[in-house]
Amino acid sequence: MDSDDLAAAGSGAPPVEAHPVTETQMNGAAPPAEASAPDLKPSAGRAAMWTGVAVGAVGTAVVAFFVVRSLWKKRPADETSERIQSLIDEANRLIRTLEEKK
Repeated sequence: MDSDDLAAAGSGAPPVEAHPVTETQMNGAAPPAEASAPDLKPSAGRAAMWTGVAVGAVGTAVVAFFVVRSLWKKRPADETSERIQSLIDEANRLIRTLEEKK
């Protein structure tokens, strides 16, 4: 007996066993297999699955963006916008002409 068992026996308490014996084991069955510690690391399969989910979500968002962008109604160019752009172009040409004369 260990010193712990002797101390427990002297106090009147039953001895404490590290692995209690079950009734099935008393009848000749093998002891149960020791439970392994749970694996806290994520498995490679789980990581690959979540990576695939993320890539799929990003891909879907990109496709949706370009579909909406292509279907978005563009305003037709009006006469005022065209006139303003032509005035801007003419002003830029005049500025370049003045800079070349310097």
